[in-house]
Amino acid sequence: MSSLSRLLRGAFNTCTIRRFSSAAASETTAAISPPPKKSLSSIVNDERNPRRIVDKFKMACESERFRANIAVYDRTVRRLVAAKRLHFVKEILEEQRKYPDMSKEGFAARIISLYGKAGLVENAQKVFDEMPERNCKRSVLSFNALLSAYGVSKRFDVVEQLFNDLPKKLSIKPDIVSYNTLIKALCEKGSLSEAVALLGDVENKGGLKPDIITFNTLLLSSYLKGEFEQGEEIWAKMGEKNVARDIRSYNARLLGLANQTKSEELVSLFEELKASGIKPDVYSFNAMIRGSINKGKMEEAKTWYEEIVKQGYRPDKATLALLIPALCKAEEFGCAIELCKETFSKRYLVGQTTLQELVNELVKGGKRGEAEEIVEVAKNNDFLKFKLVLSSSQLIS
Repeated sequence: MSSLSRLLRGAFNTCTIRRFSSAAASETTAAISPPPKKSLSSIVNDERNPRRIVDKFKMACESERFRANIAVYDRTVRRLVAAKRLHFVKEILEEQRKYPDMSKEGFAARIISLYGKAGLVENAQKVFDEMPERNCKRSVLSFNALLSAYGVSKRFDVVEQLFNDLPKKLSIKPDIVSYNTLIKALCEKGSLSEAVALLGDVENKGGLKPDIITFNTLLLSSYLKGEFEQGEEIWAKMGEKNVARDIRSYNARLLGLANQTKSEELVSLFEELKASGIKPDVYSFNAMIRGSINKGKMEEAKTWYEEIVKQGYRPDKATLALLIPALCKAEEFGCAIELCKETFSKRYLVGQTTLQELVNELVKGGKRGEAEEIVEVAKNNDFLKFKLVLSSSQLIS
């Protein structure tokens, strides 16, 4: 063999050995490398057992970075509230007391807000009251958190009392968020006229400008309570103040027009909504369904229902609570049954009251077999597990 041949063969073999050695080393390294670590947030979010959620959350709280994660705090509290484990909510929020973050107003305000979302307003109030002991200032930020906590907990009288008393006592000037919280509390309390009167106070006494939240709160409350003319005045005032209307604004007025069976204005506003570049949502379509039903136009109502699906939305409880009883009233039982079956198969949210009304109407209409079928499906459906009464003497459970 020539010296050139030996040289080439040696070079080839060397490269081959290096290549295979490198590949083998990579495979070995990949085999022994540990899997990537999950974030503390993922460890908490991925847990399903409430007790272990709490334990993992408390351990994760030792990380300052984790304590800065507002979203995971909010999600964890919501999950524990949904699981009816309020004692666990107290446990994880009480745990925060040992961290220096509690001397920062932003962190304390967040804890106050979380207690409010769980309906634990006494604990929220305690955190607020103890802030000076931790050398933590109390400004409009924590004041708003406390107002919101009572508002979410439906303690509307307390919201009003705190708004009237605390600013003077603590030298705090309410901002637009403070006023919006009070306005919402008054609306939900049933004091719409007082809430509307605050519009003037916001500008005159507070030196502030009502924003989209202010107007939307008053709009929806006016139309929901049947104060149509009041709602129209608020709608007009938004234009005067150059406050850009959003989807909530339009949905509130659509609902008002639907309740007043003002069909032409309803369709015109829906077209205006689309022309404005805002995409209608399921609430917009629900208003159109309501307007059609109120006019006795069931085919039109069904068309609007189909539009919900075409636009990529899922019908919600309100959609089905509107349409199923209306179909029964119109004696379109076949269509009501088909809609019910679609609800089961696509796992749409539907209220037990809505299904019970359908069963009642089917029995009254001599369609007991179909009623029994719906009762059985509802009973055995893992997603629903409803107990529906087939007749006054028989409970299917």
